[in-house]
Amino acid sequence: MKLISHRGNLNGKREGKENNPSYILKAISEGFDVEIDIWFIENNWFLGHDRPEFKIDFKWLSQKSSLLWVHCKNIAAVEEFKRLEIEKNYSSTNYFFHNTDDLTLTSHGHIWKFPGISHINNSINVMPEIHNEDVKNCSGVCSDYILKYKSIKKLKL
Repeated sequence: MKLISHRGNLNGKREGKENNPSYILKAISEGFDVEIDIWFIENNWFLGHDRPEFKIDFKWLSQKSSLLWVHCKNIAAVEEFKRLEIEKNYSSTNYFFHNTDDLTLTSHGHIWKFPGISHINNSINVMPEIHNEDVKNCSGVCSDYILKYKSIKKLKL
């Protein structure tokens, strides 16, 4: 099961730190994948949930792509990833876009399930703690409390 830190959080929301590149690196150093929020504006990449906050370069993003689940926050980000796939044969980044959908498919074919939606086998269950959802038969969990799921995973091994 993939354990995915939501915006770099490990044990609860830290709104002032979420999506900060150093906060994301800390979660990666703890052994987790990380869901990040990304914007593409005027040929620049930014991290941030409600607005672009932290400017990053594409090299930073591409070097960590195997550990990132990239939530595109604007259509321009989706378009740029797709352009890179077509023109540069770059498909390392696992990205997706959703707003109020029950689920979405990531560019790597994973089912990303919104909180509170009925259980879907082999999906990434996002924030299951909100509705006390069962994570059995999920392919992954994305949470602000990902350390909790690391403990559960160890118990099951």
